Amino acid sequence: MSIEIRVFEMSDYLAARALWEVTEGVGLSAADERPGIEQFLARNPGLSLVAVREGRLVGTILVGHDGRRGLIHHLAIALSARRSGLGTRLVREALDGLARAGVQKCHLLVFADNTSGRAFWSAVGAEHRDTLTIYSLPT
Repeated sequence: MSIEIRVFEMSDYLAARALWEVTEGVGLSAADERPGIEQFLARNPGLSLVAVREGRLVGTILVGHDGRRGLIHHLAIALSARRSGLGTRLVREALDGLARAGVQKCHLLVFADNTSGRAFWSAVGAEHRDTLTIYSLPT
């Protein structure tokens, strides 16, 4: 069964949201409602991706940048497609897109208790940065 990787379109939103809701380690907020995702995709055209097998969405990765640094959100793979290399493929294609946009480094956030997520990111070569602490401010 071949898996197609293509650009995330708003028509993918409902299937993507359903996948995010059942994927451990994915934290959802108001920013993940349809208007927030629509705005994110419009600000970062062509960078976010979905993986589709037999017409069914089995993976997502949201990718954006500020002109200097990229940021990955919601790498999610359906249970039926895990351990196939799909997550790694999505990450590589996302990083290639950022490189084409002139972005040389990409960050991502992982919940501290997400052991499988932390193991995945280490396996694909992401560097754990314990010298940084994240803070958030409401706007």
